Amino acid sequence: MPAALTAFALNCSLKPSSADESSSTDKMLSDLLDAFAPHGVTGEIVRVLDHDIKPGVESDMGEGDDWPGLREKIVTADIFILGTPIWMGQPSSVAKRVLERLDAFLGEADDKGRMPAAGKVALVAIVGNEDGAHHCHAACFQALNDVGFTVPANAGCYWVGEAMGSVDYKDLDEVPKKVKQTLDMAASNAAYLARLLKAETYPGVG
Repeated sequence: MPAALTAFALNCSLKPSSADESSSTDKMLSDLLDAFAPHGVTGEIVRVLDHDIKPGVESDMGEGDDWPGLREKIVTADIFILGTPIWMGQPSSVAKRVLERLDAFLGEADDKGRMPAAGKVALVAIVGNEDGAHHCHAACFQALNDVGFTVPANAGCYWVGEAMGSVDYKDLDEVPKKVKQTLDMAASNAAYLARLLKAETYPGVG
């Protein structure tokens, strides 16, 4: 049995849990965690808007900022999953705030130049009723790579419904075959890479 791994997912929906409305992003993240289970990966999903995440590019923006607790979960997990809906062809503003806060990693490298995300794997899961999934993946993956995460092969999971349609991912009777194949491959590749990096992480420089 391979060594156990952990995953931590942030749901960047524009709705907090208190809205009492199910989230397609949450459903996608749950399906991805199910795909991780055969690979010895357990995970947790947190909805960002259930917390007060201050604007800024530091790891702690002071009194009332809930980001430090989420940051700790990100750097403790072996795999980080960013989940976002598409709005106007873009990742949600909530996802962009998460990326802005992760920018702090650029100034938190150790004496070998390794940022806190060094040796951590990142996936991005996207849902929407409009085009833009590939653009959102490109923007998110570039930012995550900039702050030290490693992106495995086939790391982009997404479902895009009919433009302006009324059926959301959460409304589907079952996960479409191609989406399930993508989730399964992303989970397999991410778990494999995370296990390698956990055993022997990047040496850094200097």
